[in-house]
Amino acid sequence: MIEFKVTGDYIPMIQLLKAANLVQTGGEAQIVVTEGEVMYNGQVDFRKRLKVKKGDTVEFRGETITVI
Repeated sequence: MIEFKVTGDYIPMIQLLKAANLVQTGGEAQIVVTEGEVMYNGQVDFRKRLKVKKGDTVEFRGETITVI
């Protein structure tokens, strides 16, 4: 499990995936989100610019990111 501390109110989904080093580029992040490989709070979510906030969880390729 990865704990990610967000500064500010939120972080966009694609930026979170890059910041957590789960993808190499923003383009790769956009692809995996649009292909339904990312789960947001237990549900598949296709929004690239989704605002991930404190208390949310994101799952991707066996990794779980908890936003704190």
